[in-house]
Amino acid sequence: MLGVWSARWDKAEQTLVGLLGLSALAVALWQVVGRYAVPQNAISFAEEIIVYLMIWAVMIVSSQLVKRDGHVRPDLVLRMFSPGVARWIEVFNCIVAIVFCVGMVWYGASIVDTAILIEERSSSDLQFPMWIYYLALPVGSGLMVVRYIFRAIGYICFFDPVTMKPGHVIHETVDGLDTPKLG
Repeated sequence: MLGVWSARWDKAEQTLVGLLGLSALAVALWQVVGRYAVPQNAISFAEEIIVYLMIWAVMIVSSQLVKRDGHVRPDLVLRMFSPGVARWIEVFNCIVAIVFCVGMVWYGASIVDTAILIEERSSSDLQFPMWIYYLALPVGSGLMVVRYIFRAIGYICFFDPVTMKPGHVIHETVDGLDTPKLG
């Protein structure tokens, strides 16, 4: 059941990121065509919209990077240790990442609250409510927290020294949890 939920979560994130990227591309195309072909239809805030869309996409895709070991990490150092020691270093890494990401959720939520309180808007003609832009930080960090929790559970409860050693990994579902498997 958890594996099905995880697959749907992956698909939802990937679809949303794709739609955000496609929307940014459409806005950019609209701006270029509008500027040169139909100047009366050009918008002055296209770059602003593109930045908002891309920041949301980056924050959401960060969750996928956790799942696929895509974040920067000391693989070279991990390979110097036995699989058993590397396992606990990975668990420690997950705990530190969870604490950091929870801090980012808290900090991001306080930024969103402040932006709502002061009714902050962008300075362009769009007058975009900035709290929506700032919300990308706590949402993306919250998604990473959940992924790091699953990762830590995988290393603590489902560790396999042959398939979970540091190196080139392909993620598969083992007993319903996302855990790395050696490719």
